[in-house]
Amino acid sequence: MAATPASRSFAGATSAFAALAVAETVSSVDTQAPTIVEAAGLTFIEQFAGTLKDVAVAIFGIHHKTALIIGTWAVIIGLAALASRSAAHSRQHFTIFTAAIGLIGFFVYVTRPLANTTVGVIALAIGLGVGSILHRHLVSLNHSDHTEHDDIEMPGAALGNRRRFMAVAGASIVSAAGAVGVAKVVRRGAIASAPQALQPLPAPTSGTTVDAATFDSIDGITPYITPNDNFYRIDTALVVPKVDTDQWSLTIDGMVNTPLSFTYEELIEQSTTVETVTIACVSNEVGGDLVGNAEWQGIPLSTVLEQAGVNAEATQIFSHSVDGFTAGMPTEVALDGRTALIATAMNGSPLPTRHGFPARLIVSGLYGYVSATKWLSRLELTTWEAADGYWIPRGWSKEAPIKITSRIDVPQRTTISAGLTPVAGIALSPSVGIAEVHVSIDDGPWQRADLADATNDNTWVQWSLGWEATPGDHNIRVRATDRNGVVQDGTPRSVAPDGATGYHQRRVTVR
Repeated sequence: MAATPASRSFAGATSAFAALAVAETVSSVDTQAPTIVEAAGLTFIEQFAGTLKDVAVAIFGIHHKTALIIGTWAVIIGLAALASRSAAHSRQHFTIFTAAIGLIGFFVYVTRPLANTTVGVIALAIGLGVGSILHRHLVSLNHSDHTEHDDIEMPGAALGNRRRFMAVAGASIVSAAGAVGVAKVVRRGAIASAPQALQPLPAPTSGTTVDAATFDSIDGITPYITPNDNFYRIDTALVVPKVDTDQWSLTIDGMVNTPLSFTYEELIEQSTTVETVTIACVSNEVGGDLVGNAEWQGIPLSTVLEQAGVNAEATQIFSHSVDGFTAGMPTEVALDGRTALIATAMNGSPLPTRHGFPARLIVSGLYGYVSATKWLSRLELTTWEAADGYWIPRGWSKEAPIKITSRIDVPQRTTISAGLTPVAGIALSPSVGIAEVHVSIDDGPWQRADLADATNDNTWVQWSLGWEATPGDHNIRVRATDRNGVVQDGTPRSVAPDGATGYHQRRVTVR
């Protein structure tokens, strides 16, 4: 039996999978650096984020990063399969392909801010070597289906070679997948482990803590406080930076009178303010769950800026993350009385690694892409025109106030029983506060809902309305009004470039 295009492509795909798996496994050793595939994914994000971010988040939600990683593997393996398809030049084309991927991978990896160049080079070298050797062996088994002297097919020998081919390919796939699986589990455990807090959090001396009378007892409603493990995470980091606090510091510089630098211990000592603040992602669709409310502890941004002495011409606070991410917001938002913190703790514990340890920004009333920088390393005071944050050249608005929004959480099911039932959910307008929430059933009159207490105007508020549900199909809508009297915009608009608008609605069947 002669080697077919399909078998040659399979050899290329298998070899590429093994090469990637080895490179990923080796590069996973350093949990503070990206792996080879993660580095490729990060570069992809930077090149196409403005076009694909909202699409990816809309389709995959908080799993958009996993989808991107899988897509990166699939593209490389697919290209390797195509490169190996030629009957006469399978080896040459695969060699050229792997050399090109190796060079691209090397360049992509070493240009990442958190890259460990030594580990990356070793990982690429071993991975490419394993892939090339395996491909040569599989191609050899494929070609040996013929005798050395003629084209007469030898059925027994061909069958044996095919079995050896499939055995080698299968063993390679299983071994590679197993190695990657183990490496990913170990790496995920290391990244997810609690960060090392070098000293206890100080007792709060200012701010507000959670003492609100909530509607948490309503089955299915979003809890007033979002637990750390359930808090949404949307950012550009495919690998969560695991910062060594012994090597880390926070710098405040640029257009200031006195540049400052804080160690982790120094920052913790001043982290005595606690505030409850709701933050939201600009990619949150109407009715979406990319929003959360937590009790944040840290130092007011205004305090740090006062210590540094901000120049009058400094109109932008430009924040930098350890992984290269940047965001810019007006200087005035740190000084206009709203809650703006350099946060070091979340819901009574040091910031989880995935949520920005050792420090992040929390600013009430602004979408996270301009304000909520995680793994914070530097605050640069500059002018509004001098710099644009990561997302601005990619098509997103530079000014990003959170829009008034409301969401229906209850009823959760699309089919419910007739009778008195609660309609409930949340509404938010951080830094302004919610004054009223109204509900409409089947385009009928707007009915005022009851509001739970809120710790302050920086958080969402839970709302509830008793509804006498009658049999049939019904449509429920909700809208909110903030404390300035501004009514939620009911015009349906998507998230780009500055946040979604429209009324959330839910259809239910009552039986």
